[in-house]
Amino acid sequence: MSVWIDVAGLPAERTVFSPSPLAELGAALHALAEPGHHPGLHGWTTATAGALDPGLADRLCDADFLWGPTFSDVTMPFAALADTGGQPGATLTEDLDLLDRLDDELFVNAALEINCTSGYCRGGPSPLVDAEARRLALERATARGPRQADFAQRLLADPPAVRAWIRRLLEDCEQAFFADVWQRVRVHLAADARHKAEVLRHKGLAEALAEVSPAVTLDEPRSRIVVDKLSHGHGTAVDPAVGVGITLLPTSFGWPHLSVLHAAGWRPVIHYPVAAPEPAGPASVALVESRLEALAHPMRIRMCRYLARTAYTTGELAAALGISAPEVSRHLAVLKKAGLLQTRRRGRYVLNQLDVRVVARLGSDFLEGVLR
Repeated sequence: MSVWIDVAGLPAERTVFSPSPLAELGAALHALAEPGHHPGLHGWTTATAGALDPGLADRLCDADFLWGPTFSDVTMPFAALADTGGQPGATLTEDLDLLDRLDDELFVNAALEINCTSGYCRGGPSPLVDAEARRLALERATARGPRQADFAQRLLADPPAVRAWIRRLLEDCEQAFFADVWQRVRVHLAADARHKAEVLRHKGLAEALAEVSPAVTLDEPRSRIVVDKLSHGHGTAVDPAVGVGITLLPTSFGWPHLSVLHAAGWRPVIHYPVAAPEPAGPASVALVESRLEALAHPMRIRMCRYLARTAYTTGELAAALGISAPEVSRHLAVLKKAGLLQTRRRGRYVLNQLDVRVVARLGSDFLEGVLR
Protein backbone atom coordinates (compact mmCIF):
# COMPACT_ATOMS: atom_id res chain seq x y z
CA MET A 1 0.00 0.00 0.00
CA SER A 2 1.19 3.51 -0.70
CA VAL A 3 0.28 7.08 -1.56
CA TRP A 4 1.66 8.25 -4.87
CA ILE A 5 1.90 11.66 -6.50
CA ASP A 6 2.15 12.16 -10.25
CA VAL A 7 5.17 14.35 -11.13
CA ALA A 8 5.38 13.71 -14.89
CA GLY A 9 7.07 16.73 -16.50
CA LEU A 10 7.41 18.58 -13.18
CA PRO A 11 10.20 21.22 -13.44
CA ALA A 12 12.77 21.01 -10.64
CA GLU A 13 12.09 24.62 -9.61
CA ARG A 14 8.48 23.71 -8.82
CA THR A 15 9.59 21.45 -5.96
CA VAL A 16 9.64 23.62 -2.84
CA PHE A 17 11.34 22.82 0.47
CA SER A 18 10.23 25.26 3.16
CA PRO A 19 9.06 25.26 6.79
CA SER A 20 5.59 26.57 7.66
CA PRO A 21 4.81 28.22 11.02
CA LEU A 22 1.13 27.21 10.85
CA ALA A 23 1.92 23.60 9.91
CA GLU A 24 4.45 23.45 12.75
CA LEU A 25 1.86 24.84 15.18
CA GLY A 26 -0.56 22.17 13.95
CA ALA A 27 2.06 19.48 14.59
CA ALA A 28 2.74 20.88 18.06
CA LEU A 29 -0.99 20.90 18.86
CA HIS A 30 -1.23 17.31 17.64
CA ALA A 31 1.59 16.30 20.01
CA LEU A 32 -0.26 17.99 22.88
CA ALA A 33 -3.55 16.29 21.96
CA GLU A 34 -2.01 12.85 21.35
CA PRO A 35 1.11 12.56 23.56
CA GLY A 36 1.00 8.78 23.23
CA HIS A 37 1.95 9.16 19.56
CA HIS A 38 5.11 11.03 20.52
CA PRO A 39 6.96 9.35 23.40
CA GLY A 40 10.10 11.31 22.53
CA LEU A 41 8.30 14.60 23.29
CA HIS A 42 6.95 13.53 26.67
CA GLY A 43 8.86 16.19 28.60
CA TRP A 44 7.72 19.02 26.32
CA THR A 45 4.08 17.93 26.12
CA THR A 46 3.83 17.48 29.89
CA ALA A 47 5.41 20.84 30.69
CA THR A 48 3.47 22.75 28.02
CA ALA A 49 0.10 21.20 28.84
CA GLY A 50 0.66 21.86 32.54
CA ALA A 51 1.42 25.54 31.91
CA LEU A 52 -1.60 26.23 29.66
CA ASP A 53 -4.23 28.64 30.88
CA PRO A 54 -7.32 26.52 31.69
CA GLY A 55 -9.48 28.59 29.38
CA LEU A 56 -7.09 28.09 26.47
CA ALA A 57 -6.80 24.37 27.21
CA ASP A 58 -10.58 24.08 27.15
CA ARG A 59 -10.83 25.89 23.82
CA LEU A 60 -8.17 23.60 22.35
CA CYS A 61 -10.29 20.62 23.36
CA ASP A 62 -13.26 22.12 21.50
CA ALA A 63 -11.33 22.13 18.21
CA ASP A 64 -8.97 19.20 18.71
CA PHE A 65 -10.26 17.13 15.82
CA LEU A 66 -8.51 19.62 13.53
CA TRP A 67 -5.15 18.37 14.82
CA GLY A 68 -5.84 15.59 17.31
CA PRO A 69 -5.95 12.02 16.05
CA THR A 70 -5.35 13.15 12.46
CA PHE A 71 -4.13 16.26 10.67
CA SER A 72 -6.52 18.64 8.94
CA ASP A 73 -5.38 20.30 5.72
CA VAL A 74 -6.41 23.69 7.11
CA THR A 75 -2.91 24.04 8.59
CA MET A 76 -1.50 24.17 5.02
CA PRO A 77 -3.70 26.79 3.29
CA PHE A 78 -0.95 27.80 0.83
CA ALA A 79 -1.53 24.46 -0.93
CA ALA A 80 -5.04 25.50 -2.01
CA LEU A 81 -4.04 28.93 -3.36
CA ALA A 82 -2.55 28.93 -6.85
CA ASP A 83 -0.82 32.29 -6.50
CA THR A 84 1.40 31.21 -3.56
CA GLY A 85 3.66 29.07 -5.74
CA GLY A 86 3.57 26.47 -2.99
CA GLN A 87 5.30 28.78 -0.51
CA PRO A 88 4.01 28.98 3.08
CA GLY A 89 4.07 32.25 4.98
CA ALA A 90 7.23 33.35 6.75
CA THR A 91 5.32 34.05 9.98
CA LEU A 92 2.27 32.60 11.66
CA THR A 93 0.36 35.80 10.86
CA GLU A 94 1.15 35.42 7.16
CA ASP A 95 0.02 31.78 7.21
CA LEU A 96 -3.20 32.75 8.99
CA ASP A 97 -3.81 35.44 6.38
CA LEU A 98 -3.58 32.71 3.74
CA LEU A 99 -6.04 30.63 5.74
CA ASP A 100 -8.47 33.55 5.75
CA ARG A 101 -8.37 33.57 1.94
CA LEU A 102 -9.88 30.08 1.61
CA ASP A 103 -13.57 30.25 0.75
CA ASP A 104 -16.04 28.81 3.25
CA GLU A 105 -16.80 25.64 1.30
CA LEU A 106 -13.13 24.77 0.91
CA PHE A 107 -12.38 25.56 4.55
CA VAL A 108 -15.30 23.55 5.94
CA ASN A 109 -14.61 20.58 3.69
CA ALA A 110 -10.95 20.56 4.76
CA ALA A 111 -11.85 20.93 8.44
CA LEU A 112 -14.28 18.02 8.43
CA GLU A 113 -13.02 15.66 5.73
CA ILE A 114 -10.56 13.59 7.77
CA ASN A 115 -12.66 12.77 10.83
CA CYS A 116 -16.17 13.36 9.60
CA THR A 117 -16.25 12.08 6.01
CA SER A 118 -14.86 9.02 4.25
CA GLY A 119 -13.93 10.38 0.82
CA TYR A 120 -10.70 12.30 1.37
CA CYS A 121 -8.85 11.49 -1.84
CA ARG A 122 -12.05 11.16 -3.88
CA GLY A 123 -13.15 14.73 -3.27
CA GLY A 124 -16.85 15.48 -3.21
CA PRO A 125 -19.33 18.18 -2.31
CA SER A 126 -18.96 20.33 0.77
CA PRO A 127 -21.25 19.64 3.75
CA LEU A 128 -22.29 23.28 3.38
CA VAL A 129 -24.10 22.55 0.12
CA ASP A 130 -24.81 18.81 0.12
CA ALA A 131 -27.37 17.34 2.52
CA GLU A 132 -25.90 13.82 2.54
CA ALA A 133 -22.37 15.10 3.15
CA ARG A 134 -23.74 17.25 5.99
CA ARG A 135 -25.61 14.32 7.53
CA LEU A 136 -22.52 12.11 7.42
CA ALA A 137 -20.27 14.81 8.88
CA LEU A 138 -22.63 15.41 11.81
CA GLU A 139 -23.14 11.69 12.41
CA ARG A 140 -19.44 10.99 12.60
CA ALA A 141 -18.79 14.08 14.73
CA THR A 142 -21.50 12.89 17.15
CA ALA A 143 -19.80 9.50 17.44
CA ARG A 144 -16.71 11.31 18.72
CA GLY A 145 -18.44 13.04 21.57
CA PRO A 146 -20.48 16.15 22.39
CA ARG A 147 -17.60 18.60 21.95
CA GLN A 148 -16.92 17.55 18.38
CA ALA A 149 -20.62 17.37 17.59
CA ASP A 150 -21.13 20.90 18.88
CA PHE A 151 -18.10 22.21 17.00
CA ALA A 152 -19.20 20.63 13.72
CA GLN A 153 -22.72 22.02 14.14
CA ARG A 154 -21.39 25.52 14.82
CA LEU A 155 -19.00 25.33 11.88
CA LEU A 156 -21.74 24.29 9.49
CA ALA A 157 -24.20 26.85 10.83
CA ASP A 158 -21.88 29.88 10.82
CA PRO A 159 -18.52 29.28 9.09
CA PRO A 160 -17.25 32.91 9.29
CA ALA A 161 -17.79 33.11 13.05
CA VAL A 162 -16.07 29.78 13.73
CA ARG A 163 -13.20 30.63 11.39
CA ALA A 164 -12.61 33.88 13.30
CA TRP A 165 -12.77 31.89 16.54
CA ILE A 166 -10.14 29.44 15.23
CA ARG A 167 -7.82 32.27 14.18
CA ARG A 168 -8.04 33.84 17.65
CA LEU A 169 -7.34 30.45 19.20
CA LEU A 170 -4.21 29.94 17.11
CA GLU A 171 -3.03 33.49 17.84
CA ASP A 172 -3.49 32.82 21.56
CA CYS A 173 -1.43 29.64 21.19
CA GLU A 174 1.34 31.71 19.65
CA GLN A 175 1.30 34.06 22.62
CA ALA A 176 1.06 31.25 25.17
CA PHE A 177 3.83 28.93 23.91
CA PHE A 178 4.35 28.77 20.16
CA ALA A 179 6.33 31.99 19.73
CA ASP A 180 9.06 30.48 21.91
CA VAL A 181 8.81 27.13 20.14
CA TRP A 182 9.08 28.72 16.69
CA GLN A 183 12.03 30.84 17.76
CA ARG A 184 13.76 27.65 18.88
CA VAL A 185 13.05 25.42 15.86
CA ARG A 186 12.75 27.73 12.86
CA VAL A 187 16.49 28.02 12.18
CA HIS A 188 16.92 24.25 12.24
CA LEU A 189 13.90 23.70 9.97
CA ALA A 190 15.07 26.38 7.53
CA ALA A 191 18.54 24.82 7.44
CA ASP A 192 17.05 21.40 6.73
CA ALA A 193 14.92 22.84 3.91
CA ARG A 194 17.96 24.62 2.39
CA HIS A 195 20.04 21.44 2.55
CA LYS A 196 17.43 19.35 0.76
CA ALA A 197 16.91 22.07 -1.84
CA GLU A 198 20.66 21.96 -2.52
CA VAL A 199 20.54 18.18 -2.87
CA LEU A 200 17.65 18.60 -5.33
CA ARG A 201 19.58 21.18 -7.33
CA HIS A 202 22.81 19.21 -7.57
CA LYS A 203 21.74 15.55 -7.42
CA GLY A 204 18.11 15.47 -8.54
CA LEU A 205 14.71 14.64 -7.09
CA ALA A 206 15.41 11.00 -6.27
CA GLU A 207 18.36 11.90 -4.04
CA ALA A 208 16.44 14.74 -2.38
CA LEU A 209 13.54 12.42 -1.56
CA ALA A 210 15.97 9.86 -0.12
CA GLU A 211 17.12 12.58 2.27
CA VAL A 212 13.51 13.21 3.34
CA SER A 213 12.76 9.63 4.41
CA PRO A 214 13.47 6.04 3.34
CA ALA A 215 9.68 5.78 2.96
CA VAL A 216 9.65 8.39 0.15
CA THR A 217 10.98 7.30 -3.23
CA LEU A 218 10.83 8.35 -6.88
CA ASP A 219 9.36 5.81 -9.27
CA GLU A 220 11.10 7.21 -12.35
CA PRO A 221 9.57 4.86 -14.98
CA ARG A 222 6.08 5.95 -13.89
CA SER A 223 7.06 9.55 -13.10
CA ARG A 224 5.61 9.55 -9.62
CA ILE A 225 6.63 9.99 -6.01
CA VAL A 226 5.70 6.98 -3.87
CA VAL A 227 5.20 7.28 -0.09
CA ASP A 228 5.14 3.94 1.71
CA LYS A 229 2.09 4.06 3.99
CA LEU A 230 -0.55 1.67 5.28
CA SER A 231 -3.13 3.37 3.06
CA HIS A 232 -3.94 3.92 -0.58
CA GLY A 233 -4.12 7.34 -2.17
CA HIS A 234 -2.99 9.39 -5.10
CA GLY A 235 -2.59 13.01 -6.08
CA THR A 236 -0.97 15.12 -8.75
CA ALA A 237 1.69 17.80 -8.74
CA VAL A 238 0.88 18.86 -12.29
CA ASP A 239 -2.64 20.26 -11.94
CA PRO A 240 -2.58 23.78 -13.47
CA ALA A 241 -5.79 24.70 -11.66
CA VAL A 242 -3.99 24.81 -8.30
CA GLY A 243 -0.47 25.44 -9.57
CA VAL A 244 2.09 22.94 -10.82
CA GLY A 245 4.42 21.77 -8.07
CA ILE A 246 4.86 20.01 -4.75
CA THR A 247 5.88 21.33 -1.33
CA LEU A 248 7.88 19.44 1.31
CA LEU A 249 7.63 20.80 4.86
CA PRO A 250 10.10 19.81 7.60
CA THR A 251 8.76 19.49 11.14
CA SER A 252 10.48 19.03 14.47
CA PHE A 253 7.32 17.57 16.06
CA GLY A 254 6.44 15.06 13.37
CA TRP A 255 7.98 11.68 14.16
CA PRO A 256 6.60 9.03 13.75
CA HIS A 257 4.17 10.69 11.32
CA LEU A 258 4.93 11.25 7.67
CA SER A 259 1.86 13.10 6.40
CA VAL A 260 0.83 13.55 2.77
CA LEU A 261 -1.72 16.13 1.64
CA HIS A 262 -3.13 14.73 -1.59
CA ALA A 263 -6.70 16.02 -1.60
CA ALA A 264 -8.34 16.89 -4.90
CA GLY A 265 -7.97 20.58 -5.70
CA TRP A 266 -4.91 21.07 -3.46
CA ARG A 267 -1.23 21.19 -4.35
CA PRO A 268 0.37 18.06 -2.79
CA VAL A 269 2.41 18.48 0.36
CA ILE A 270 4.68 16.03 2.19
CA HIS A 271 5.12 16.94 5.88
CA TYR A 272 8.19 15.07 7.08
CA PRO A 273 10.00 14.82 10.44
CA VAL A 274 13.55 16.13 10.52
CA ALA A 275 14.71 13.54 13.06
CA ALA A 276 13.56 10.41 14.83
CA PRO A 277 14.27 9.57 18.48
CA GLU A 278 16.32 6.60 19.47
CA PRO A 279 14.17 3.46 19.51
CA ALA A 280 12.93 2.25 22.88
CA GLY A 281 14.43 -0.80 24.50
CA PRO A 282 13.03 -4.20 23.50
CA ALA A 283 10.05 -5.79 25.25
CA SER A 284 10.08 -9.37 26.49
CA VAL A 285 10.02 -12.07 23.84
CA ALA A 286 6.83 -13.61 25.23
CA LEU A 287 5.00 -10.28 25.21
CA VAL A 288 6.10 -9.44 21.67
CA GLU A 289 5.18 -12.92 20.43
CA SER A 290 1.67 -12.89 21.90
CA ARG A 291 0.87 -9.45 20.50
CA LEU A 292 2.38 -10.04 17.08
CA GLU A 293 0.23 -13.16 16.76
CA ALA A 294 -2.80 -10.89 17.13
CA LEU A 295 -1.42 -8.67 14.37
CA ALA A 296 -0.54 -11.50 11.98
CA HIS A 297 -3.70 -11.09 9.91
CA PRO A 298 -3.36 -8.49 7.10
CA MET A 299 -6.86 -7.13 7.75
CA ARG A 300 -5.96 -6.40 11.37
CA ILE A 301 -2.85 -4.55 10.20
CA ARG A 302 -5.07 -2.42 7.95
CA MET A 303 -7.40 -1.86 10.90
CA CYS A 304 -4.49 -0.63 13.00
CA ARG A 305 -3.79 2.07 10.45
CA TYR A 306 -7.19 3.57 11.23
CA LEU A 307 -7.28 2.81 14.96
CA ALA A 308 -3.83 4.31 15.60
CA ARG A 309 -5.10 7.74 14.58
CA THR A 310 -8.54 7.98 16.13
CA ALA A 311 -11.36 5.97 17.64
CA TYR A 312 -13.79 4.19 15.33
CA THR A 313 -17.10 2.45 15.77
CA THR A 314 -17.58 -1.02 14.34
CA GLY A 315 -19.81 0.37 11.60
CA GLU A 316 -17.29 3.03 10.61
CA LEU A 317 -14.50 0.47 10.32
CA ALA A 318 -16.73 -1.80 8.24
CA ALA A 319 -17.45 1.06 5.82
CA ALA A 320 -13.80 2.14 5.66
CA LEU A 321 -12.46 -1.38 5.09
CA GLY A 322 -15.26 -2.70 2.87
CA ILE A 323 -16.07 -5.70 5.08
CA SER A 324 -19.06 -6.69 7.20
CA ALA A 325 -19.64 -5.45 10.74
CA PRO A 326 -19.52 -9.00 12.20
CA GLU A 327 -16.13 -9.54 10.56
CA VAL A 328 -14.87 -6.27 12.06
CA SER A 329 -16.14 -7.39 15.48
CA ARG A 330 -14.21 -10.65 15.24
CA HIS A 331 -10.97 -8.87 14.41
CA LEU A 332 -11.52 -6.31 17.18
CA ALA A 333 -12.07 -9.11 19.68
CA VAL A 334 -8.66 -10.60 18.81
CA LEU A 335 -6.91 -7.25 19.20
CA LYS A 336 -8.72 -6.54 22.46
CA LYS A 337 -7.84 -9.95 23.90
CA ALA A 338 -4.17 -9.20 23.19
CA GLY A 339 -4.47 -5.94 25.13
CA LEU A 340 -3.90 -3.77 22.07
CA LEU A 341 -7.18 -1.83 22.13
CA GLN A 342 -8.80 0.81 24.26
CA THR A 343 -12.59 1.10 24.16
CA ARG A 344 -15.00 3.70 25.49
CA ARG A 345 -18.69 4.35 25.17
CA ARG A 346 -20.19 7.61 23.84
CA GLY A 347 -23.94 7.27 24.26
CA ARG A 348 -25.03 4.48 21.93
CA TYR A 349 -21.62 4.34 20.23
CA VAL A 350 -18.69 2.14 21.31
CA LEU A 351 -15.40 3.60 20.11
CA ASN A 352 -12.29 1.46 19.60
CA GLN A 353 -8.76 2.81 19.43
CA LEU A 354 -5.30 1.29 19.29
CA ASP A 355 -3.35 1.68 22.52
CA VAL A 356 -0.23 3.20 21.00
CA ARG A 357 1.66 3.02 24.30
CA VAL A 358 1.33 -0.76 24.21
CA VAL A 359 2.10 -0.96 20.49
CA ALA A 360 5.20 1.17 21.02
CA ARG A 361 6.61 -1.70 23.04
CA LEU A 362 6.55 -3.81 19.89
CA GLY A 363 9.17 -1.55 18.42
CA SER A 364 9.46 1.82 16.75
CA ASP A 365 9.34 0.28 13.27
CA PHE A 366 5.80 -1.02 13.77
CA LEU A 367 4.64 2.18 15.45
CA GLU A 368 6.10 4.33 12.69
CA GLY A 369 4.46 2.13 10.07
CA VAL A 370 0.92 2.46 11.44
CA LEU A 371 1.25 6.17 12.22
CA ARG A 372 3.13 7.23 9.07
